[in-house]
Amino acid sequence: MNFEGMKVAITGAGGYVGTKISNRLTELGFEVEKVPRGLLYGDAHVLAKQLSGTGIIIHLAGASILKRWTKKYKKEIYESRVVTTKNLVKAINYLDENQQPKLFISASAIGIYENGIVHTEESRSFSASFVSDLIKKWESASEPLPQKTRRVIFRIGLVLGSDSKTIEDLLPTFKLGLGGTIGRGKQAFPFIHIEDLLKAITWALQNSKTVGTYNLAAPENISNKEFTSQLATRLKRPAIWTIPKFFLYILFGKASVLLTDSPQVLPQRLLHEGFKFNYPTLSKSLDEILGK
Repeated sequence: MNFEGMKVAITGAGGYVGTKISNRLTELGFEVEKVPRGLLYGDAHVLAKQLSGTGIIIHLAGASILKRWTKKYKKEIYESRVVTTKNLVKAINYLDENQQPKLFISASAIGIYENGIVHTEESRSFSASFVSDLIKKWESASEPLPQKTRRVIFRIGLVLGSDSKTIEDLLPTFKLGLGGTIGRGKQAFPFIHIEDLLKAITWALQNSKTVGTYNLAAPENISNKEFTSQLATRLKRPAIWTIPKFFLYILFGKASVLLTDSPQVLPQRLLHEGFKFNYPTLSKSLDEILGK
């Protein structure tokens, strides 16, 4: 498919995923417009002018959630996701029909799900937590989009890549032989290789029948302990340490649950609709990331 000159607006374009997507879409011939952060909080009429004639909107904006949840910071997290989404939708509805985007893709997160069980997109076993409540409001905020604007929501697992924050933070520690599991290490470790994330987004652009909510995580389900073991083995280093939950609580407060608990998810809709993962397993992902 020829994307030459097709206009796509991206929010959160300065982040890791946003930068990667912007570069990939530019390579494919899209005209990429990075939506300034300030516009997302301002007058929706002004934002509408910015979005006029844009064929696709990819909404990735959101403050980091792995940070101590003070009352003030919870408000920032909420506004960066829910308020910005509401403002985008309001701006789109202000536009004449022929100027409205044909596709709206929004990031979401697997944190909506309850821990301890396996979830497909059909699951309604949602967690009773701040994060789950936030995600439900985040996703609901885009429901009032115009009927002709196709809406796709990706609930994304932990993104892995050679230059991702997770890998860059872990490698020095593991290379020193100081790597270890978080708590008992039994919690699920749903991940997605950055290349599969980019592939899923371009796949959604190309397939007009792609609509609704998708789990965007590799089909292989592993635990934190298995991730630790595989990474240490590839680096030929021991990983005998354990990071106690109480230590993480001291660092991050209640936000530490993001590290100590996680739901197990399956990308059922993607697989059923014919999407092929380039990196369906952690082994293949680490081989690429570490250049093996």
